[in-house]
Amino acid sequence: MKRTLSSMSALVLTAAAVTAAGGSASAHAPARALGSGQHFSTTKTPYAPQQDPRDYEAVPASFTPVFTESVSRHGSRAMSDSEDGDAVLAVLRDAESRGGLTRLGARLGPQVESLLAAASSVGYGELSGRGVQEQRRTAQRMEQRLPSLFRRIVAGQEPVEVKTSGVARATASANAFTGGLTAADPKLTSLVQAPVTDKDLLYFHKQPQNADYQEYVESDPDLAAVLARIDGAPDTARNAKDVVARLFTSRYVAAMSAGDRVAFARSLYELYAAAPDLRVEAPDVDLDTFVPARNAEWFSYLDDAEEFYEKGPSFSGRTITYGMAGVLLDDLFDQVEAKAAGTSAKGAVLRFTHAEEIMPLAVLLGLPGSTKSAGLDEPYTYKNNTWRGAQVAPMAANVQWDLFAGPQRAGKSGKDGGKASGGTRYLVRMLYNEKETAFKASCEPISRGSHFYDLDELKSCFGRS
Repeated sequence: MKRTLSSMSALVLTAAAVTAAGGSASAHAPARALGSGQHFSTTKTPYAPQQDPRDYEAVPASFTPVFTESVSRHGSRAMSDSEDGDAVLAVLRDAESRGGLTRLGARLGPQVESLLAAASSVGYGELSGRGVQEQRRTAQRMEQRLPSLFRRIVAGQEPVEVKTSGVARATASANAFTGGLTAADPKLTSLVQAPVTDKDLLYFHKQPQNADYQEYVESDPDLAAVLARIDGAPDTARNAKDVVARLFTSRYVAAMSAGDRVAFARSLYELYAAAPDLRVEAPDVDLDTFVPARNAEWFSYLDDAEEFYEKGPSFSGRTITYGMAGVLLDDLFDQVEAKAAGTSAKGAVLRFTHAEEIMPLAVLLGLPGSTKSAGLDEPYTYKNNTWRGAQVAPMAANVQWDLFAGPQRAGKSGKDGGKASGGTRYLVRMLYNEKETAFKASCEPISRGSHFYDLDELKSCFGRS
């Protein structure tokens, strides 16, 4: 629910209104920046793997990988449109005509113009050069982590299935990823299938069966109230004034309404957040000078709050934002179960989607930082909740399940009481942004502290029959 520039002004509440709603300025204040060099891009944060494979837990003895599957967000991309850039430039030009720019402010216009030109060259909303690199390198690391699996896939001529949301940046991400795989091992080329669109699976938030979710985002009164309360905290106006005071003369700042200052600062923050995603096309654009870290962190909190309530754990006792991701969780299980049962010949399944799918899936899986919702009378803040868009769903965020086969333990039976088929035991390991990650706390690994889980244990833990 992106706010228009006009609606942003309407959401600037007085301190008295916030207090009357039960909030306070200090209650919303995020933690201080860790350093002046820190960048706050929330879900626009470029991708980086979160663990060195050399630190991974050793695969249990006698087990070998037989299948892998992933769900990936598209890589870094250009902004959706030029709205924020146009708005910033309009104010800068007006200020220039009135002699209202500081020396720093006079440097901002060319930077914004360069960023917009870069976005236009890529195509608004399309995968950027950095996004291509993210996907290719992630694929190459996957192949390096599982060399024996990909040798098995080639030897057995096992297909690699590729599914996307059908949105151009997701399909381009799929092509970049599979291009990285085939560059690492050209023998995979004939086995990688052409991307197939599955909107019900990978773009479910926009589908008719989830009209209740769409209505929630558009018109839920609790959602509108909490976001207005958060946006209207006194720190919003204070941080906006900090930003404009560095770029415009005091006379020009005084002539701006509080709403105009907030609208300008938030649009500039959006450009600041998006600039790193266009580093290949606009290597000389650096907006950090114009948005100090202390101010950027506040505006990142406002952005994170919107994502938290619209796509994440949201309100306590309500599942509207993440229940619809069950279709994706089911597909993850369906694929590993079919491979273990011998009814699937696939060697890998690769899916490419969006933040709107990754965030609710993270809640269902109980991934780190995605488990705590917020009460109606205690809004989400950086102090009371660990949820951060940069960690949950950065660009090219991914969840990977690896399936390993090995000998069944003597005398052990599956949870359904029957012996495992063919005496084979199947283990699953999950990687989240390439970091070994535990399943939710109610699932028991094969040993304390391990990241390997019996497939039967996971099926039971997640309520699969």
